[in-house]
Amino acid sequence: MRTQSERVLSNEPDSGWLLRGEVVYIYAYDVAHDMKRERLQGLLGQPAEEYSVGASRRSPEQWFFYRPDVVSLPAIEKETPQGLVPISRTVKVFSIGAISIQVRVPFEVNRLQDLVSFYELRLGDKSLDGEVHDLADESRKELEPFCIRPASQLGKAETYTVFCIYDIPIVDRGGDRAEDWLLVNRRQIGALLSQEPNAARLSGQEITESTERYLTYYDSDLVVVDWDAALVVSDRDSLDEILHVVELANVQLLELGAYDRVLDASLERAYRDLDRRAVALRREVRRHLREIRVDLARLSDELLNTTKFFGDWHLARIYQALFNRFHLADWHNVITVKLKTLAELYQLLHQDWINFWMVVLEGTIVLLFLIDVLLLIVGLHE
Repeated sequence: MRTQSERVLSNEPDSGWLLRGEVVYIYAYDVAHDMKRERLQGLLGQPAEEYSVGASRRSPEQWFFYRPDVVSLPAIEKETPQGLVPISRTVKVFSIGAISIQVRVPFEVNRLQDLVSFYELRLGDKSLDGEVHDLADESRKELEPFCIRPASQLGKAETYTVFCIYDIPIVDRGGDRAEDWLLVNRRQIGALLSQEPNAARLSGQEITESTERYLTYYDSDLVVVDWDAALVVSDRDSLDEILHVVELANVQLLELGAYDRVLDASLERAYRDLDRRAVALRREVRRHLREIRVDLARLSDELLNTTKFFGDWHLARIYQALFNRFHLADWHNVITVKLKTLAELYQLLHQDWINFWMVVLEGTIVLLFLIDVLLLIVGLHE
């Protein structure tokens, strides 16, 4: 039979422990090919500020942290499954042509499984996805003067959900409080991150896969990272830093996917150019290759700058966990291989162009020789 403390840790309905926190929805949108290098003064009627990270934990003496422009919008009250609650929203503008919208919805639940219903959240008579899309489109239109080759319309968002819990029960087990709480509630946490309402149905393998990437710093905090969602146990002062790291990784995933599609289109064009040699010989084809290569070099530099961490830093470890979970290294490798393939294809076109003009030059020399011989013969007959 379980002890009272174990029942509390397992979040059973009769435990009497109320979990308080907020669900943070993160949406990343690609709004432009690039952004002009100037600070944003305001957006959507609110002032813009440069994002700054605090020093709530040990960090290196010298460090670099990417600072996008951030706009905090006024809180609004919306009807949710838990009644009328205040909703906070922020918009971050990244210099690589992307925006990230963060929506925070507070909650009070008795069980972790009660949070599964927040995945398909509706705000009144409209879905959260629809609300955020309208907000992003309004931001896109207002940002057009700051954009280089702005998007004519919004594409699909890259989304991520973070379940933030402010406090968990204190239990004397001779170990770390947060880690003990994770071990006791591992099945419920795995179900939450897997969007599974019935935790009993999950296999042990799936539970382990969903919860194996977790990090702690103090004995009272915890970060569990999965593909679509994360669980964070933290005080409110440290929460913003963790969420910012999640946003950075999410924006990276969005931009890598966007440039992967650009490369796919460029490869299709290259294959067509190989079949139509007359088109391939034109100067704009080679110019297109140069533009693509310069753009991707800039993208790589910008993406690396957004997550440049030095030293043994807790936030850097969280980012590394997200980097691995999102397979960002694989995305980088795929783009590198496609860029190399594109360069090789256009090298073939360039070689064909050189061969063509060599044939023209040789033909011209032969023609001039024949004309010279012809003139010589005509002169002899005279």
